[in-house]
Parts: sequence; C-alpha cells; structure tokens
Amino acid sequence: METLGKRIGLMGGSFDPIHFGHLVLAEEMRTRLSLDKVMFIPVGRAPHKHADKMTMPKQRYEMVMLATLDHPNFEVSSIEIDREGVTYSYETVSQIVGESSPEDQFFFIAGADTLMELESWRSVETLLKMVTFVGAARPGTDQAELLLKMAQLQQRYNASIMIEELPELDISSTDLRRRIALGRSVKYLMPETVALYIEKHKLYLEESAYESLSD
Repeated sequence: METLGKRIGLMGGSFDPIHFGHLVLAEEMRTRLSLDKVMFIPVGRAPHKHADKMTMPKQRYEMVMLATLDHPNFEVSSIEIDREGVTYSYETVSQIVGESSPEDQFFFIAGADTLMELESWRSVETLLKMVTFVGAARPGTDQAELLLKMAQLQQRYNASIMIEELPELDISSTDLRRRIALGRSVKYLMPETVALYIEKHKLYLEESAYESLSD
C-alpha cells in the first residue's frame, strides 16, 4: 500500500550567512532522496556555538527567507529562534514530528563529519529514532572512518544513516564573513538578495564577525 506521507528534509545551521553551498546541498539532497520539501531551520542558541558572536537570530532567519523564496520546495522554520535558551536538535525534531502526519518521513541533513561527534549530542538516541540521518561528505573525504562510525551507530542505536557525497562547491560562511569584513566581493557566492540585505544592515563589517566562529 502506498504511503500518503511526505518525505521531508531537515537542515539546521547558523546560516551566518546562508550561501550557495547551503542551497546546493539542499537541492542535491532533495533530488537524490526524492524529498517533497527541505525545511531550513536557523539555529537559535546552539550548545556548541558562540551565541554572543552570532548575528541576531531574526536577521539570520530573514536572510534564509530571502535566499529560498523562489524555490517552491524550500521552507524556513523559526522554531529554534522562537524558543528561549539553548536549543537542542532532538527537541526541535520532536516538535516538528509531533506537528506532522504520522506517515511523514524525516531526513536530518548535516555534514558527514557530524557523525564523529553525534554521540555527544543531547538525547541522540531519541533523535535517531525519529529521522534518517544523512551525512553529506565533501569530495575527496576519506570515507573509511565515516563508514566505521556509521556502522557503530547503526548497531548501537538501530539508526538509519546514509552518507552522500556532495558536488564540489567549496564555500563557507566563515570565509564570506571574512571577505565582507575585508571589503572583498561575495558575488556568485551567495544570492544577490542576501548580499543586498547584508549591505543594507551593515553586517560582518568588523573583524570580530569572523573570529571565534565556525560554520
């Protein structure tokens, strides 16, 4: 019997700022996994981030909205930036799953290197029961260690995990913040709407915009 549920990709991140690397990843996973939609979830206050160094949540949310407006299968959720305090992935996913159809399937999209630290996440067992974890690997990544970790997690948590190799597109938010602070061009690295928003709101102009922050 054919399921009536949707296949939904969940893609969290600081998106500080969002760029074409994020969008290519989302579109690649949408087509490869036959997803009905990809939901971008800008992080509120993550346990592993320097929250005081991040751009205001509302501005990061607005940049993601601008970047995804023209894609009918991309959606942006404010679920994490609306929540008080530190946000954890298992809480976010629990809420989304609870508000969705029981037949829906969820695919948690993250960098493949996240697999190596996944067991340090709060309530990872709960998270892995709700989603298929999709690890996006950069071209040239040595997958032996990743495959070993994937096998361990599958056995330990009865988890559904996939590793997908990304197309070559080496763009990072860290580099973009640095380029903007130094007055260099970001053309062809992010949507023009996002670049104009950054210029209008004078974001990332200080050196501190790219210090002590990872993507």
